[in-house]
Amino acid sequence: MSQMQKKILIVDDEQDILEFLSYNLKKEGFDVDVARDGEEGLEKIRGFKPDLVILDIMMPKLDGVEVCRKLREDDANEGLVVVFLTARNEDYSQIAGFEVGADDYITKPIRPKVFVSRIKALLRRNSRTGTSDKHAGNPTMILGELEIDREAFLIRKGENEIQLAKKEFELLELLASKPGKVFTRTEIFDKVWGADVIVGNRTIDVHIRKLREKIGDTFIKTVKGIGYKFEY
Repeated sequence: MSQMQKKILIVDDEQDILEFLSYNLKKEGFDVDVARDGEEGLEKIRGFKPDLVILDIMMPKLDGVEVCRKLREDDANEGLVVVFLTARNEDYSQIAGFEVGADDYITKPIRPKVFVSRIKALLRRNSRTGTSDKHAGNPTMILGELEIDREAFLIRKGENEIQLAKKEFELLELLASKPGKVFTRTEIFDKVWGADVIVGNRTIDVHIRKLREKIGDTFIKTVKGIGYKFEY
């Protein structure tokens, strides 16, 4: 299916957001429909059969998290990409969204070029995997301007290729596997170094510093007293 045929449903209770997003997506050749609350969104999904749905978190009747949960419970929606749209930056809302099967988050205020780029990347990724699990069986993760090639242990940022040490790559891969999720230091130690490996307390911090030096300091955020998260 070409980009011109891709269907996108936007579910939001703010008319100006619906018009703004619809305009920018239609300008790129997407087939766009809209719904103004969670219940209408579920009805439209059954008839419109979109490739990707953009859900506002805070909506009347059914919020975005509940709509996503219902979508993921229905096998008919296998392969549907779900993106949350929210002005809320609290970690708990993002974690709740990923737990019910969200593929990505886009926060307000929205920059049109970044928004369209994210949507295109998600649709490309989904067409390669053929499944709603954007990482399963897929050697490449595309996260904004960052591309993580898991077979080549290589990072691409724009036109540049970036070589990482093995643990640096594994750390980045872990954080990038769930953008917005806060990984605790214990989780990182267990999944990257292994629970039985004894390393110094500053090991994670040193690797994070090296990653930031190589890929830029905008992707990996420190959550004081807890751990780190990946954002793009």
